[in-house]
Amino acid sequence: MAMNVRVLGCHGSGQMVHGANGPIQCGTCGFLVNDQLLVDAGTIGSRLYLDEQRRIRVVLLTHLHFDHIRELPTLADNLVGGVDAPVVIAAIPEVLDGLRTHIFNGTVYPDFFRLPDPVRPVFVSHELRAGREDLFCGLGVTPIRVNHVVPTVGFLLREGTQTVLFSGDTYQTDRLWHVAKDATGLRAAFIESSFPNEMDELARLTKHLTPALLAEEFAKLAQPELPVYAYHLKPRFREQIRQELGQLGIRHLTALEEGQTLVL
Repeated sequence: MAMNVRVLGCHGSGQMVHGANGPIQCGTCGFLVNDQLLVDAGTIGSRLYLDEQRRIRVVLLTHLHFDHIRELPTLADNLVGGVDAPVVIAAIPEVLDGLRTHIFNGTVYPDFFRLPDPVRPVFVSHELRAGREDLFCGLGVTPIRVNHVVPTVGFLLREGTQTVLFSGDTYQTDRLWHVAKDATGLRAAFIESSFPNEMDELARLTKHLTPALLAEEFAKLAQPELPVYAYHLKPRFREQIRQELGQLGIRHLTALEEGQTLVL
């Protein structure tokens, strides 16, 4: 049994950058798992055909910041009247409340938790509780609160006897690594790294990681051979961050790129 993770977007902002083989469009965070479950909604419709969007059954949100929810409204537009059952938006209470108050409020965007029909809306909400596992699309999903400037969780996704970790946006934290360390068959860790080391003060203020801090947090897992996938790099500093990640000496560390599909 393998978990397929399709990288729709893996950066901390949207920007076109120069790559070795031409331009690269950096997208904000969105990871499509087994074609049906989405971790964060920063990039959806701009990378997926309509028939692929219609296969999405659940969206897990780590937190309310715009780069993690930015294509959720357009997903609703693309699906209205075109799916047999609502898409489940699963998040902690603060995120669900924020979506209704600030986004799907009838002013910024229509309330697709009630449209086109309150009985059969495009979205339905599911409240996650930190530390409790819920089952979605054949996966066990456990949210763990992390250290960010707004209420935020990382996720442990379990498929049978295998588990994958998504850190969410975080600064130095402990509970996430403690739980993941004891998780069943931990196969990989997706860990954010937003700023270069020289911007460690901004990282502290905004509660993000640098490559040096990533190394410190990863060490808490005490599994040095575990594959690590760095994401949420700010595109402006992308090459510098990638260079610093490469100097950490973490054996199986990869900085993610849009368009990758990982089989874990």
